[in-house]
Amino acid sequence: MCDAPFGSCMAARSAPMQTLSEKQRRILSYLREHADSKTYFKSRLIGDALGLSPKEVGTNMNAIRKTDGVLSVEKWGYSSSTTWKVTQ
Repeated sequence: MCDAPFGSCMAARSAPMQTLSEKQRRILSYLREHADSKTYFKSRLIGDALGLSPKEVGTNMNAIRKTDGVLSVEKWGYSSSTTWKVTQ
């Protein structure tokens, strides 16, 4: 909940997107695009779709977890590739 004047809260929520790197913006865009149809994402599969390594995805997911106000991202499992639970 935001107590700022009308419109200020939305600006505050969207501001972190500007601090994300190009890779992080690509990953976040991918998650937003697919979050309606999927809840769990493997770093390996995100990387395959975006041309990144699973390690690059995992490293950048930590920044996304801290900045995006629209999606909730939590580390879920580690079997064969880190799995991320993503909810809106």
